[in-house]
Amino acid sequence: MLRNQADIKAYHQKYFRPSCLPALNLRLNSYKFFDPFYDKTYDQIQLPKELTNTAEDTIINYFSILREAENMSRRSCGTVGQARIPFPIAYNFLSKGYQKRFSYDDYFHSFAGIGHTSLIKLCRVPDIKEGIKFFYEIETIESFKDSRGEYFGYYYGFIKLIHEQKGYRISDVEQFPEDFLCAPYHGWDHDAEAVVDVKFGNWCKLIKKRHPLIQDEYVKYIYFDGNDGADYCLLFFTLTNGTDIEIAQFRRFVDGDWKQITYKPEQHCLTES
Repeated sequence: MLRNQADIKAYHQKYFRPSCLPALNLRLNSYKFFDPFYDKTYDQIQLPKELTNTAEDTIINYFSILREAENMSRRSCGTVGQARIPFPIAYNFLSKGYQKRFSYDDYFHSFAGIGHTSLIKLCRVPDIKEGIKFFYEIETIESFKDSRGEYFGYYYGFIKLIHEQKGYRISDVEQFPEDFLCAPYHGWDHDAEAVVDVKFGNWCKLIKKRHPLIQDEYVKYIYFDGNDGADYCLLFFTLTNGTDIEIAQFRRFVDGDWKQITYKPEQHCLTES
């Protein structure tokens, strides 16, 4: 409950204000980079090897190419950014297997309405399958379907990579739109501490003692002692809309190592009435 004006201001600032984070995808900002790819189709393009030397380089360079890519069919102010030139280049950052599942036409149309993309968060995250997985968040400038102009959109998701063609390629992308209205008004499951208290405490009766939140910028760590004799750590990331997203779970028994787990309170602790 918001008890005073200071609480209201803090709540409003957390949930109803957009990101002020700097863009991470500011590489390849010379028009000369795009000159060799002008008028080429995706299957005529060979990526420079230095763009995919590391997994993080692959993602940052991928979004740097897409930064000024536009697919705004209703915009009439002239050329926007690099127009359509970046799309066939960016498509080559996808692995061969991903391209088989995601045709170039479908890839291009997935950017419908977007005129600018800023990568604002990027962090490698633990993957229980021991693959290469990153969390990312982007800020876009998009056009309305009618002539009302543009708006900012925010999305987050996960990117998986594999080593292929003497570099790293994107093997899968998950992307979700951020909710800036309903989450702040309803429910508890957008707050990391509440999520742990409700799901692992109230539902599962697993919490013996929860320790104070540890936070490093947008990364949150919540530790608790379990009633089963194990220690637990849950990792969350905070989105631009203030919502905390669970990233990973870890468990450690006495004198043991931390091991990643996948524990679903909805399945393990709740039964249908």
